[in-house]
Amino acid sequence: MRQIWKLKNSLRGQLTLWFGGLSLAILLGVGAYVGRIATGELAQFGGVSLYVSAQSAAALLTTNLREREQEIELLARSALLTQGRLNAENVRRALELRKGAHKEYAWLGIAEPSGRIIQATSGLLLNEQVTQRPWFQAGRHRPFMGDIHEAVLLAKRLPSPTANQPLRFIDFAAPVLDDNGQLKGVLGAHAHWSWVTDTVESVMADHAIRQQIEVLIADKSGNILYPYHHAGQLQLPERRQPLAHFERLRWRDGGDYLTSTVAVHSVTNQDLGWRIVLRQPVEVSLAPVEALRNRLLLLGLGAALLFTAMAYYFATRVSRPIEQLVRAARRIEQRDGTPVYPGDEHAKEIRLLSRSFQSMTASLLQREKELSELNATLEGQVAERTQALHQANQELARLATIDALTGLHNRRWFDEKLHEHHGSLLRQGRPFALLVIDADYFKRINDTHGHGVGDAVLRQLARLLLQSVRATDFVARFGGEEFVVLLPDVSLAHEGLRVAEKIRSTVEGSIFQTVLNVTVSIGLGLSDASDTHPTAVFLRADRGLYLAKEQGRNRVVLVKD
Repeated sequence: MRQIWKLKNSLRGQLTLWFGGLSLAILLGVGAYVGRIATGELAQFGGVSLYVSAQSAAALLTTNLREREQEIELLARSALLTQGRLNAENVRRALELRKGAHKEYAWLGIAEPSGRIIQATSGLLLNEQVTQRPWFQAGRHRPFMGDIHEAVLLAKRLPSPTANQPLRFIDFAAPVLDDNGQLKGVLGAHAHWSWVTDTVESVMADHAIRQQIEVLIADKSGNILYPYHHAGQLQLPERRQPLAHFERLRWRDGGDYLTSTVAVHSVTNQDLGWRIVLRQPVEVSLAPVEALRNRLLLLGLGAALLFTAMAYYFATRVSRPIEQLVRAARRIEQRDGTPVYPGDEHAKEIRLLSRSFQSMTASLLQREKELSELNATLEGQVAERTQALHQANQELARLATIDALTGLHNRRWFDEKLHEHHGSLLRQGRPFALLVIDADYFKRINDTHGHGVGDAVLRQLARLLLQSVRATDFVARFGGEEFVVLLPDVSLAHEGLRVAEKIRSTVEGSIFQTVLNVTVSIGLGLSDASDTHPTAVFLRADRGLYLAKEQGRNRVVLVKD
């Protein structure tokens, strides 16, 4: 104990304690700091991964729902239904073929205006009355997509695809009109709910199961629709940061989960309000960080012990001649024999110590000056590189919004502009109009003259569009041979018609190399303060384009509602 006390109060002991303790504190502090950074980075990476997967699932589900809705709407508009007898045998075969080609359909049928089923796949529900069914009531007036519901009439006639779960459907419907616009019947379809869940699950990789990532579907009220064992038992917690891509939430089952929620944006007249939710237990997402933190702490302890031993060794080497001088001085003081001084090499090192420090100080100052100048040079280079990188990023951002063929803005930038103008309409009452433009018989140009000529036609159309609009108007290539033009601050029909007619006549009067003459059909839609979604005005303009094509092309059609 006495030896330990003497060692503690000696220069050798204090150097050892100081260097050993300092190294331990630094290593433990660095380990804790690195662990904290790793925790945040891993949580950020895991949350972003969840958000990307949820976004992919929501986008895929939106696309599939839109395709099924459009499929039913187009089938209802087909000549087979609009011009023939709805109870004809060829109509029944067409429905059977459509159901066989798309496994997601559980049932397809047609009800006459009185509500009686007159055509149905597999003969199910023939002559049944569906007057009170929501799909029939809504389908009499417009295309319809209904929320999930349990089977009512088909519950006992179709097997459930999933054991211990009731048969659940999503309804699609569209009116069948004759050539005079009179209602002939309602085309209805029941799609399996399992089709929706399989679509959402398909975006998840195999490792998601190992990482305990769970996929859920919630309705607009936050009730869990899928998986079925959570239905009625679990609800989406209230989000503290509604705009965040992910956050850590405490669920009703008592667990903390890293949660990402993405809305399924409706493209129909009815917003279902579904949300794709991905959640992962926090302890699972942060498990690698805990393991890393423990390894860092163990490594820090081992390194600290090693540094302590090294500090003791070097402290001994440094303090030995000084301790020898102290003992010599003490012997002289106590008159205790002949003092023993350090050898010549030690005395020389001590004598040279001051000069060495002076030389070292001068050298360090010179090195510091050189490093300062080098640092200033490096800072200038970093600033130049940062500016170049900033300019490169700006160019990349610009290229991401430009259509490579025509030089116009692309669909991605158009979608953002459409949301921006719709927001201005709702907040400030600023109206706008939208033109949807399509080159007539463009496929014939490609088939006859080749895609190179078709590309040249598209580039010339882009130039003519830019020449025909105002500087404040927004022109973009929507896809293929289809273009869109946003007209800000246009609220009157004749204003939009004047611009559309100018575009149509300019294109008609222009000479195109090789093909000579090209015409366009244009649909015009005006924004309305009652529009709840930006796509409402697009759907009106797109319907106008469809009517322009149907009425003979090379014309402008305005759709007001």
